Parts: sequence; C-alpha cells; structure tokens
Amino acid sequence: MDRAQKEKVIEELGQIFESSGVVVVAHYAGLTVAEMQDLRAKMRDAGGAVRVAKNRLAKIALEGTPNEPISDLLNGMTVLAYSEDPVAAAKVVVDYAKENEKLEILGGAMGGEGLDANGVTRVSKMPSREELLAQIVGCIGAPAANIAGAIGAPASNIAGILSTIEEKAA
Repeated sequence: MDRAQKEKVIEELGQIFESSGVVVVAHYAGLTVAEMQDLRAKMRDAGGAVRVAKNRLAKIALEGTPNEPISDLLNGMTVLAYSEDPVAAAKVVVDYAKENEKLEILGGAMGGEGLDANGVTRVSKMPSREELLAQIVGCIGAPAANIAGAIGAPASNIAGILSTIEEKAA
C-alpha cells in the first residue's frame, strides 16, 4: 500500500469515527470468510457496517478525536463495527458473539465515551432509535386518544338516550 492509499484509508476511517453513533472493536481471529460475510450482512441489515483496517492506520485516524480512547483496543486481528444508530452495531455484534465464540468483543466508543466489553453489552440492551421514537409517539398519542374519547363519550350517551326515548315513544 503506497502513501496515497494510506492517506485515503486514514481519511475514510476518520469519517467513520466522526459520523458513527457507536463503534465496536472486536477480535475476529478464527472466523471463516463465510462467517465474516454473515456478520457483514447482518450489520448491513441493521444499518451499520463492518470494516477491517490496519491498526496503525486506525490509530492515526483516531488521534485528536473524541473516540481516541479506543486506540488502546487496536491490537491483533481487530474488526470495527459501526453505525449511525447508537445501538444497532452493538446489538448485532453482541448477538453474533453469542452465536460465534470466535468473535471476541474488546470494547468500543459511543458519543466520545470509551466502552469496555460490558459497556458494549449494556448499550446493546438499550432500545434502538426506532423503538424510542415509537415509545415517544405512543406517549404523545395516548392523551390525545383519551381526550377524543372523553369528548366523544357524551355525544354517544346522548344519542343512546334519544334512541331509547324514541323506542319507548313508538
């Protein structure tokens, strides 16, 4: 790899570290090509991506960024899993590590905070962005539904009373 290619990789990694909501670092020694492709597919389905890069280049890309604490994790055969959603990459990696013992979670970073392996597991248990939005919409919509029911109830009661009076009169 020549200098221009290295600079391009460092720039790409810098963009990944800057724009991602979460970055998970794991060892992948022993994973077959098919298993790695499976991990990439699952990550793609969740809206994230997997990247294998030279540790030295990744450390250079991390210099001066809020995610710099994860540079200590970049030793050996490491893979970077990342996503804009702060939970998606962590969920996929933790679930995949449960299925495949060869993938060892080392830690990661979320919002400039370094995470250890337990921290990544805790992040994976948080609700995703879509789940949080659904909960917020449900909280906002519930009072509106109650108000509509309260407003509509007297009208339906009056209609019931009028129909009962009409039946008695007939």
